Amino acid sequence: MAPALLTIAALALDWLLGDPQNWPHPVRMIGHLIVAAERLCRRALGMLGTEPALWIFFGALLALAVIVPTALSTWLVMDLAGRISSVLWFVLCLYLVFAIFCLRDLEDHVNKVEEALEALDLDGARRALSWIVGRDTAHLSAEGIRRATVETIAENFADGLVAPLLYLALGGPVLAWAYKAVNTLDSMVGYKNDRYLYLGRFSARLDDAANFVPARIAALILILGAKIIGLDAKGAFSLWRREGNYHSSPNSGQTEAAMAGALGAWLGGPNRYGGQLFDKPVIGAGGGEVTRQNVLSALRLAKISTLLILALALVIEALVALALETPWGWGLAS
Repeated sequence: MAPALLTIAALALDWLLGDPQNWPHPVRMIGHLIVAAERLCRRALGMLGTEPALWIFFGALLALAVIVPTALSTWLVMDLAGRISSVLWFVLCLYLVFAIFCLRDLEDHVNKVEEALEALDLDGARRALSWIVGRDTAHLSAEGIRRATVETIAENFADGLVAPLLYLALGGPVLAWAYKAVNTLDSMVGYKNDRYLYLGRFSARLDDAANFVPARIAALILILGAKIIGLDAKGAFSLWRREGNYHSSPNSGQTEAAMAGALGAWLGGPNRYGGQLFDKPVIGAGGGEVTRQNVLSALRLAKISTLLILALALVIEALVALALETPWGWGLAS
């Protein structure tokens, strides 16, 4: 019962507390580790040469230097806590699972964007949006801001909630935090620009692989959620099947297409990242422009879909426990 109880309690805590800024957070620690590992790699490459293959090799070393310590340290602190006290183990695991999720924090940021737009403070909305998207926001219109907001809700549902829950169900906090290390690597070094084209390639491809199945499950969950709350589930399914791969990423388009179909709006299109224009395809061409109501509906869809993916994750946890006679990765949970 411990894994299921921890998962439910952690999601409830995320909803109540969000991401307290003054609390220590494992993702920030992973970020510091990435910065240190990148610095060492660049120092070594400065002496060894500029061959692309060499940079890709060191990019793989960089990724492993972050993922392995993250997984190992998670296992070690869980094991040590379990040897000291079952209560300490439970509290520690609760925090480790709670820190994985970001639904409340995402909603808080989305609400700040909407509040600024409602107050006709376009610059304030752009600043608030810049905290939750990677694209340049300085010249976005109100509709462009809302479109970016809906896109990030769709993407964060997949890689900030569905994927962590699935990896948590399969391998406990150890596997879930290994996944978070992969995802954080991609967000920091997985860019197709001059700085990271080769050094970040391994991290970007690894993130694509880690999210391949979760992204498609997330799209199906959004379609089912759309049916439950009265959005256009049929349109969501049709657009997902037709345009789920209309994206430079093999995964981001999955949930964006399902979301666009459910809302009857178009997403995607050209955007600037780091001052460089990327001509991304439009998803749901012919749909309407994104409105305030679409943003609120997207949040509502993400919330109901969270309950659906939680139910699936609990089933997977139970099946893993039955198959292995102990919830692998959960230490004292057995």
